[in-house]
Amino acid sequence: MDRIDSSLIALRRIVRATELFGREIRQSTGVTPTQFRVLQIVSEQGYATAKAISLRMRVSQGTVTSLVDKLVRDRLVIREKSNLDRRQINILLTDEGGKILQEAPDPLQQRFVRKFDAMEDWEQAMLVASLERVATMLDAEDMDASPVLDTGEIRPAG
Repeated sequence: MDRIDSSLIALRRIVRATELFGREIRQSTGVTPTQFRVLQIVSEQGYATAKAISLRMRVSQGTVTSLVDKLVRDRLVIREKSNLDRRQINILLTDEGGKILQEAPDPLQQRFVRKFDAMEDWEQAMLVASLERVATMLDAEDMDASPVLDTGEIRPAG
């Protein structure tokens, strides 16, 4: 097998792993991997603002509002005015949202993070450079993307 085939097979395996995880988490929890990541961020401090989630996930506040609207509709989070600043709206995890976090399968990106963290610094730098190069080769370097392994809905940048 030549290097072109090997590289395409590796890319396809990454895409398939992401698709399979997305399906698994949706079937077991009823939320998408991106919604799951919002739940994780909210649970870290017990609450989060839309702006904080937007910055962490590197997506627009409009995207976060849409994600949170769905989570509110499904009773996984609630919106509540801050006691310190009444203009600020905090997003809080409900008991049902917390249950999803506890019972969900190990998120794919968490597995990646653990294994990436275990790599030597030079290996991490080499891998990041290689992945960025692949994104450029696929004309995807300017695509809007958050650090969530999900093949779900694609939205145009901006």
